[in-house]
Amino acid sequence: MDAEVILDRRRLRRKTTFWRIIAFVLGIVALLAMLAAVSGGSLIPKRDHVARITVDGFIATRPQAADLIRKASKSSSVKAIVLRINSPGGAASGGELLYRSVVEAGEKKPIVAVIDGLGTSAAYMTALGADHIVARESAITGSIGVIFQFGHFETLLEKIGAKYEEVKSAPLKGQPSPFGEPSQAALNMLQDVVDDTYKWFVGLVVQHRGIAEAKAFDLADGSIFTGRQAFEEKLVDELGGEQQALVWLNENHEIPEDLPVSDWKRRDRVFGTRPSSAVAGLARFLGLGPDAYPARESVVPKRLTVDGLLSVWQASDVVGPSR
Repeated sequence: MDAEVILDRRRLRRKTTFWRIIAFVLGIVALLAMLAAVSGGSLIPKRDHVARITVDGFIATRPQAADLIRKASKSSSVKAIVLRINSPGGAASGGELLYRSVVEAGEKKPIVAVIDGLGTSAAYMTALGADHIVARESAITGSIGVIFQFGHFETLLEKIGAKYEEVKSAPLKGQPSPFGEPSQAALNMLQDVVDDTYKWFVGLVVQHRGIAEAKAFDLADGSIFTGRQAFEEKLVDELGGEQQALVWLNENHEIPEDLPVSDWKRRDRVFGTRPSSAVAGLARFLGLGPDAYPARESVVPKRLTVDGLLSVWQASDVVGPSR
């Protein structure tokens, strides 16, 4: 056989082997991505540990932390849950979902909430479901209350020569509307809705903190408190951080203090269903930071995208610790 033919065959064999290895590696990557998608993207340690679940930022109507709390409560390797809170609150329904998730999980596992910097409004509502609340002395908490915000732009429409018409079944249908000044009946209706949710929120404070109802309403005027003030008013049980939470778990539930504390997080899927998600996923896959691809978050504050009641400390956009 000609020497050139032999060399050509060897070169072809090397190229074939190279591409087979590339195909194998890509197959493994694809398989891992599929497994992550099927598992919901959760990072779940298998050995015995204390689960640390973080509630931070604006609480939306479908907070992912609620799903993590539910899964942690069902895991045999989780011996307790530490709920790390650093949030100004958010949607009232989102806070309710988290609160109920914590209460249900507390029937299976001991739970300690640690207010680490900021835990107001719906975030404090979340903490109420825990067995024990710890707050740093300089943390900000409280802001117990509910708000419903809306705008109306009928004057602006008049200036630009635009008109708006509607046909509805009853006067209060579709109220409030951004296209007209609300009637007194509409304002009364909204006040009733806010008052009802507010009374429910204060009832949770009475139920879980053992505070007299009259005192609870005094505290629930929207005021914020430092951790020290909240401790004096019995809104929290103890001052400190995660270490104090672990000591409490040891003393009250015999959870070893040296038991590992593992973060339970949601892991982003590598590639989303939308083109923008796919681009971001590709950037992450290549090891690029978030600055390497366009931001996906809207420039509109999240609280303005919620269509409903809010339980949020309004200063959240300009005040708060950087962690």
